Amino acid sequence: MSKQEESDGDDAAESTEPSDPVEELRERRREAERGGGEARIEAQHEKGKMTARERVDFLVDDGTFTEVDAFVEHRSTNFGMGEKTFPGDAVVTGYGEVDGRKVFLFAHDFTVLGGSVGEVVAEKICKVMDRAIENGVPVIGLNDSGGARIQEGVDSLVGFAKIFNRNTEASGLIPQISAVMGPCAGGATYSPALTDFTFMVEDTSHMFITGPNVIETVTGEQVSKEELGGAGSHSSKSGVAHFAYDSEEEALENIRRLLSYLPQNNMEDPPRVQPWDEPDREVPELADIVPNAPRKPYDMTKVIDRVVDEDSFFEVQENWARNVVVGFGRMDGRSVGIVANQPRVSAGTLDIDASEKAARFIRTCDSFNVPVLSFVDVPGFMPGTEQEHNGIIRRGAKLIYAYAEATVPLLSVVVRKAYGGAYIVMSSKFLGSDVNYAWPGSEMAVLGPRGAVNILHRQEIADADDPDARREELMDEFREEFAHPYGPARRGYLDDVIEPKETRKRLVDDLDLLTRKREDTPPKDHGNIPL
Repeated sequence: MSKQEESDGDDAAESTEPSDPVEELRERRREAERGGGEARIEAQHEKGKMTARERVDFLVDDGTFTEVDAFVEHRSTNFGMGEKTFPGDAVVTGYGEVDGRKVFLFAHDFTVLGGSVGEVVAEKICKVMDRAIENGVPVIGLNDSGGARIQEGVDSLVGFAKIFNRNTEASGLIPQISAVMGPCAGGATYSPALTDFTFMVEDTSHMFITGPNVIETVTGEQVSKEELGGAGSHSSKSGVAHFAYDSEEEALENIRRLLSYLPQNNMEDPPRVQPWDEPDREVPELADIVPNAPRKPYDMTKVIDRVVDEDSFFEVQENWARNVVVGFGRMDGRSVGIVANQPRVSAGTLDIDASEKAARFIRTCDSFNVPVLSFVDVPGFMPGTEQEHNGIIRRGAKLIYAYAEATVPLLSVVVRKAYGGAYIVMSSKFLGSDVNYAWPGSEMAVLGPRGAVNILHRQEIADADDPDARREELMDEFREEFAHPYGPARRGYLDDVIEPKETRKRLVDDLDLLTRKREDTPPKDHGNIPL
């Protein structure tokens, strides 16, 4: 036999033992799961951060995650990129379940090229967003990215534009939740800003348009990453972050909690859980929480906690614009949105930030069929040149617009006082509120007693032997004649004056009725909210 024949025979022998395709598939999956490799995974852990896959596994129900596009790789050969390919590129995408309900999600993988967004990463993200919209399912983004992939040039910027377009298309159709788990800079910040809720983690997550180095170069100002765009700054100063937590685990757990108050999409109602609290429970302690003195501070969250189902209140943007409280709760197992003045911060006045915070929350609730319950104790809008010059008129109008535009059930309770324009703004009857109550002893008027008598009786007070005593007498007369709930009740501006202890029972009954509410409005593309 010739050597050639011997060689052919060997090849034939080898070809009879093909590689196992199933084992090859498993190896490719293992390679994808390794991301950027063990060294980079360890570096991620040393920063106190989970990897993209660990975050996904922690968030969704066990065994429910299905990955999409696990083998996709980037196409760029610029700057040696052809030698740096990773299965799945720098983002993990797919779908899973949270408490048995489907969600789509994407998680930037910082171990792969710093989680940078290139053409393929953007395509993967857009694909799961498209599928989320098509199927009417929430989408969750776990952001941990160095930003646009410089090596891919304008293609990476185009990728961001495609993502922003999907964010806008999904807005009001499905819940969109962002969690910033690491860096998020430049144009990348606008995707979380376009979503409904943003979570951040203390010390490890940062968001800013321009970083500290650029700021120092341009303005000479020195600022740390944490001061500029950390979780503390964005949850208390800018209002960009709705939630800030000490750890990634806590943030992910609270994403699960938030989803429990929201429907899958705008065509469904929020899930109603099995009630654990008595719907007709009386709340006698409410009379002790709210002082009779109209200017004495108290904590409105104590009122909210006792009216809603026990332990169900979940506050949103707790540390920003603290003179108004917003959040979710449950009433007899039903999801409700709460908006309330907070008398212990700036006396509960409405200012620019409070107006925008409340307006945004109301519109979110209206998008997803969550009734809005308002607790009112407001002396007016914040006075001052700073507020006027920064647009309190235009920006306060957003709150009016949000209430007037809403088609979900609107209920309100005047707890202690409602004066002037702020009375109108806070879910008053003729802005479209369905149910309006007030507690006995509450004050409702164009002005508070002190301001009213100072205008109406200025000369009389000045001429009195004891101006302070005369002012107090006139204030008492004003309260007796004008500043009480029975005048508005006689005109039908209130549906009833109720005892505080009845509040929960009445609201539960009203919500049961209002779940059948239907409202038709003239067709239009959209209104023109004063942005």
